[in-house]
Amino acid sequence: MDFLNTTFFFIVAIFVLVTAHELGHFLTAKLFGMRVDKFYIGFDFFDLRIWKKKIGETEYGIGVFPLGGYVKIAGMVDESMDTSYSASAPSPWEFRAKPVWQRLIVLAGGVMMNMVLAAVIFIAVTFALGESRTTVDNPAFIEQGSVFASMGMKTGDRFVAVNGKPLSNWEEALDPSLFTASSLNYTILRDSGRISITAPSNIVSKINEEQALGIRPIMPPVIDEVLANQPAALAGIKAGAMITAINGVAVSDWTEVVSIISRHAGKPLDITWTIHEPVAGKTAASPDGGLREKTVVSRVVPSSTGKIGIALKQTLVSERLRLGFFDSVVSGSRQTWKMTVMTVDGFAKIFSGKEDFRKSLGGPVKIAKIASRSAEQGIVSFVYFLAVLSISLAVINMLPVPALDGGQFVLNAVEGVLGREIPLEIKLRIQQVGMLLLLSLFAYILFNDIVNP
Repeated sequence: MDFLNTTFFFIVAIFVLVTAHELGHFLTAKLFGMRVDKFYIGFDFFDLRIWKKKIGETEYGIGVFPLGGYVKIAGMVDESMDTSYSASAPSPWEFRAKPVWQRLIVLAGGVMMNMVLAAVIFIAVTFALGESRTTVDNPAFIEQGSVFASMGMKTGDRFVAVNGKPLSNWEEALDPSLFTASSLNYTILRDSGRISITAPSNIVSKINEEQALGIRPIMPPVIDEVLANQPAALAGIKAGAMITAINGVAVSDWTEVVSIISRHAGKPLDITWTIHEPVAGKTAASPDGGLREKTVVSRVVPSSTGKIGIALKQTLVSERLRLGFFDSVVSGSRQTWKMTVMTVDGFAKIFSGKEDFRKSLGGPVKIAKIASRSAEQGIVSFVYFLAVLSISLAVINMLPVPALDGGQFVLNAVEGVLGREIPLEIKLRIQQVGMLLLLSLFAYILFNDIVNP
């Protein structure tokens, strides 16, 4: 089932992103009166395709090879390597017959559409849900072996400042743009004292290697509801109790509790829990509020599915700021810009050798895993993942590499400067070399995905 889920969400992600990208080329080509012969999601190398249908002058289809997609525009050297048009003079509807400025817009159309898709997602989510604000009064939970654990941060620490700037919420503390900054230093509060921790210079590689930051606000394991006739209720555990230890090992976060219980299906666990109960003869006006803390250890046997019949009480101190449409557009656009800058900075670090290439770039296997994991966290998490991936696709396509939009853009810009067309044979060779490089890079990344999952 996990494999099927992973495959499904990978297909959904690729279909949405590639369709948006190629639609950008398609719409701009149509805008300038160019004939579009093919619109394909996935490549149909060797005429291998899953589906095709011709509507008007355009053949729409889904290729067997899920390496991207393409729009075949008449009179343009592209992935199809078709040069049959070269024997005749340019027709008015051909790419090569159009002014350079129109060609450049068509070549940039895919990148623009990917950026628009990301912005629309950020704007829509912000308008629907508002902006989340989780106060730094919530202490941190640090996963063992995570990036933040390696930096020296511990569960229970509280954020105070980042790079000398005071923090008021978690969203500021974990702003993605911080991880591509030249330096990253946090001031944290631990046991009433302040200490400083510094992120490694290759933190992006480490995040990709771990596939998570390993930090989040603590969610204390306070029980909101105990289901009748379930293991917890049968053991006497009450609503309002907080679990403090399992089998003698202290726990502080709800996810720890869920993880331990799910791993012990059908096996007895000694759960330590505390609850505040009224004291006879005392009132709420008493110094202790008329309550006393009671600690109990209960033997609980989780069900065969690893559950004991308890529900979490929401104790996280956070709020959502509701924004109007205009403010949502501003906020979503700002998020798109910041994520774009972060992505460009990330690539700059990779190419300059500051980040490990093998750990920083992921292929279809890694993308599929992240897509599935984000989908498990909810629809908002998944569409955010799509937005981030859409920006990454846009940035990659801007690279001046033959066979990518950026490479084609440069060639056409050079033709504009020269005032004449580069010989077709030369453009064809450049495209072939570019395709070979891209396929080799794809094969390497795929191999790296498999060897270093």
